Amino acid sequence: MPSDSPYPLPVTIEALTPEWLQAALRIKYPGITLHGARLLDINHGTCTKIRFELDLDEAGKAAGIPERVILKGGFEAHSRMMAYMHGEEVHAYADVAPHSPLRFPNCHFAAFDEGVGQGIVIMDDLVARGVTFLHPQRPETPEAVAQRLTLLARHHAMTWESPDIRPGGRFAWAPHIADATYFGTVFKPEIWQGYVNSARGAAASVCFHDLDWMIGAMDKLNALCRTLPTMLIHGDTHLGNLYVDTDGTPGFFDSLPHLAPAMYEISYHITGALDVPVRRAHERQLVAHYREELIRNGVTPPSLDEFMHQFGCFVANGYAIFLVNASEFQPEAINTAYTARFSSAMLDHDTIGLLEKLP
Repeated sequence: MPSDSPYPLPVTIEALTPEWLQAALRIKYPGITLHGARLLDINHGTCTKIRFELDLDEAGKAAGIPERVILKGGFEAHSRMMAYMHGEEVHAYADVAPHSPLRFPNCHFAAFDEGVGQGIVIMDDLVARGVTFLHPQRPETPEAVAQRLTLLARHHAMTWESPDIRPGGRFAWAPHIADATYFGTVFKPEIWQGYVNSARGAAASVCFHDLDWMIGAMDKLNALCRTLPTMLIHGDTHLGNLYVDTDGTPGFFDSLPHLAPAMYEISYHITGALDVPVRRAHERQLVAHYREELIRNGVTPPSLDEFMHQFGCFVANGYAIFLVNASEFQPEAINTAYTARFSSAMLDHDTIGLLEKLP
């Protein structure tokens, strides 16, 4: 691999040499020199997260490259099968973050190599920065969720039915959520029944254990998505992808940008972020707050009642995600907690009845 180019992107951790890291960093910071790099630790998961300590020259330090960074990429056995996801995250940092009101970690390199199906991002190490990470087993307060909804409203307003998301626009690369094919790979009787028989299945109402119903529900949600205004969404706003920065500002990472209706994202965030009784008491007020923020940002949204109708429909999507979410992606306790929250929301909203009335 030429020392002056980061391409082709490495697909093994061993290939992440100081020479490669220097070539990658020089894309954004020409002329900097990396004297060395020490691998500190590796966190295996959907994407591998690798922490490096960098020995930078004065030019690198002056450019704002921190001493410790996180490199994310596809270095697992399943990674080449998840190339679409790596590409979406690269888009999030390279193409969305510079324009979005959402606070993302500072990014120092983001590239996707279609030839090898690899996407790599180098960003600030948020642990070294001292942020507070949120956790699915520590539900948020309504006040904290409202603060985050204010930012999501600004983010959604940025592209709400905008030419930027149409062919020829700067976000035209973003896929429509109704075109996603992930569920087709896991909505198989043997896979589905295995999850239904697990702890997370036991945490859900048996009303939602039927695979044929779930397939039909997702078909109806996809059809609904195509009838509603769309915008560029963060794509995965569960608590494990969120933090609070040192100045108290909500932060977002692990974005998977898609085009989708607003309530696709808002129902997912509110239901996943709040304990069940808290969500029941505050969800309508929080959706109203989000709607008011849209108006403040120049959007003419649907009525609150219509938003709540969509909310009650789209909670089925969050349920489907976490019922069949592999334990390699999230620990079983987290998948179980989320499955229980979404199942309860579906009961509260009579999601079965709402979806039956959809065409």
